[in-house]
Order: sequence, then C-alpha cells, then structure tokens
Amino acid sequence: MSYGYFGSMRARPGQRAEVVAILLEGVDGLRTVGCHLYAVGASETDPDLILVSEIWESKGHHDRSLQLPETKEAIARAMPLLTGEFAGQEMTVLGGLGV
Repeated sequence: MSYGYFGSMRARPGQRAEVVAILLEGVDGLRTVGCHLYAVGASETDPDLILVSEIWESKGHHDRSLQLPETKEAIARAMPLLTGEFAGQEMTVLGGLGV
C-alpha cells in the first residue's frame, strides 16, 4: 500500500506564485526517492491558498524526502512567504486511476 498526503498552506498576500515556484523546483528528482505523484495547485476561490497532493511508495520514503538537503533548502526559502496556516491529512492509498 502506498502512502498519501494532502496538504494546504496559506501564502502571505501576493506571495502564492513565488511559493508555488519553490514547491515545483525540485519535482524532477522526487520520483527517484519514491514519489509517485506530487501535484501542486492553487485554490480557485482563495488567492493565497496552495494545495499539495502527494503519493509515495511509503511513509518512510516521504519522511526521508524531508531530510534531503534540497528539500530543507526549499522549505527554508518558502517559510518566510507563508502565514503559518497549514493543514494536512495522511492516508493509505488503496487504489484508483493513475495509482
């Protein structure tokens, strides 16, 4: 069974595009560390809300990805652009289209 994580974060007003750019910089290397899906989206109704959907080989793969130097660097760059409002939900992926 794969591990899934759905999260949201709120950018400071006017900073959403910059945060999204940071989140998308390292996507090419994610597959090599066990990521099957990494989708970054923007709310249609909230100009500051960013949504992220992830599917990983396992929770361990996800957790290890957060320890990579490039991930830590991206988080450090994005944090000042965020309000600190985060929400997330973990799940076990049971199946579906494209999974």
